[in-house]
Amino acid sequence: MNTHFKFFARLSAAATLGLALATSAAAAASKEQLVIDQVNEPASLDPQVQWNPDSYYVYRNIFDNLLTRDPSGKLIGHIATSWRYIDDTHVEFTIRDGVAFHDGSPLTPQDVVFSVKRIIDPAFGSPQLSQFNQITDAAVTGPHTVVLTTDGPSPVLLAQLAKLAVVPQKIVEKVGNQAFNTHPIGSGPYKFDAWQRGVSVTLVRNDDYWGTKGVFPRVVFRTVPDAATRLANLQAGTTDLVTTLDTDQAAQLEASATAKPLYALGERVGYLQLNTTMPPLDDVRVRRAIALALDREGIIEGILGGHAEATAELVTPIHVGYTPGIKALPYDPQQAAQLLEQAGDKIGTPIELASGPAYDQRIVQAIQQMLTSVGLKVDVKVSDMASLIASIRQGPTKAPAMNFGTWSCTCQDADGVLYSLLHSSSGWASVKDPAVDAALDKARKSLDPKVRDEQYRIVNQFVVDQMPIVPIYRVALVFGASRHLQWTPTPDQSLFLNRMSWQQ
Repeated sequence: MNTHFKFFARLSAAATLGLALATSAAAAASKEQLVIDQVNEPASLDPQVQWNPDSYYVYRNIFDNLLTRDPSGKLIGHIATSWRYIDDTHVEFTIRDGVAFHDGSPLTPQDVVFSVKRIIDPAFGSPQLSQFNQITDAAVTGPHTVVLTTDGPSPVLLAQLAKLAVVPQKIVEKVGNQAFNTHPIGSGPYKFDAWQRGVSVTLVRNDDYWGTKGVFPRVVFRTVPDAATRLANLQAGTTDLVTTLDTDQAAQLEASATAKPLYALGERVGYLQLNTTMPPLDDVRVRRAIALALDREGIIEGILGGHAEATAELVTPIHVGYTPGIKALPYDPQQAAQLLEQAGDKIGTPIELASGPAYDQRIVQAIQQMLTSVGLKVDVKVSDMASLIASIRQGPTKAPAMNFGTWSCTCQDADGVLYSLLHSSSGWASVKDPAVDAALDKARKSLDPKVRDEQYRIVNQFVVDQMPIVPIYRVALVFGASRHLQWTPTPDQSLFLNRMSWQQ
């Protein structure tokens, strides 16, 4: 095994054997309650406030979206049953009749309009704004129709609308944003029941749901930051599904009589973001040295069990805008050290590497070791996810020098990744380049697939040449589940409770 990873300890075989002997009698019974262990508690239950995985896993089941994707990834109607382009900048949606919010009030086209206008209002401050700010207006045009207006042709509009949750206007306006966040009311297959801060969120089945109803009457999302504890809970039968396992832990489930690992290559990419406004990262030689120092294959084989894929791009082959043939800089620590030597005494100051508990800290530690081995001084700072996100979105002058993260737009379009991470108008970006901005704007406005592919080729090549962000690997989604739970993970990382079932 690559020497970078010898310091990562595995759980003992004896402990694993002991846990595997736990009774599965409860699992054999009819399941009235599904228990899910995830890393963090949701940062928000208001779907338009936050979109990190631990929030998304929960609120995606409380709310319905305008559009959605089926298990194969095909874009299909949800609250909208159909749509048509009136012209390049106007799209009409037919809104499903007979849908009710959890309080019994009807979901109307006006709720759809309110939801759109809420998320595109800069004063609301949604982190998702850059995904929807091409929408300039929304209007009710008939008893069951809504027209969205964009500021030009918007090829990514439909893909982004698969993330647009419909919220009830009257309730939000009555209780206010803060109260709505703590007691959300949607129209989805599950209703909010309780939120015990730092412990769990409980949902109950919406028996009046218009679509496919959930199998489980009650679902509890528990906050369990420690992965070993999540694994132990699963093997002991006290939980049914666990998120964010590493591949070493998942491998322990292969021989389990009560649990199983679940894998899927996602549309999420793991990357190291570099603040190009901050010395010494304002020197492209230093950024290229960092890229050369990262052993992608070593990380994938030594830490991720070979389940992930190395990548040179921030998007994956399932995204519109992926560029075949883009090559990453090779792993070459000797050349990296030479570039750092050319950069001179700029590299003497410690560089902060920020991360959060939702990310695999073995990878963060490996990156730190790799960069240290070529001459950089790197200090790792791990904070809770809400604090990490807030620090990154402060803008380049205040954002961390480096941060390790993963990104998914759940839209399978490059616009949802590259515009957010690289366009100077985005709060997530720490690079300002007029040529990149122009390419991203042009790709966002063109309905011609060839034009879009060419613009994204420019941006994808810029990432390799200038390294404002170093793409490392396409993330493999790793879950652990009871052997009785029937569920197939999808690349968009959606955890649809009404697509799960229980088998005796």
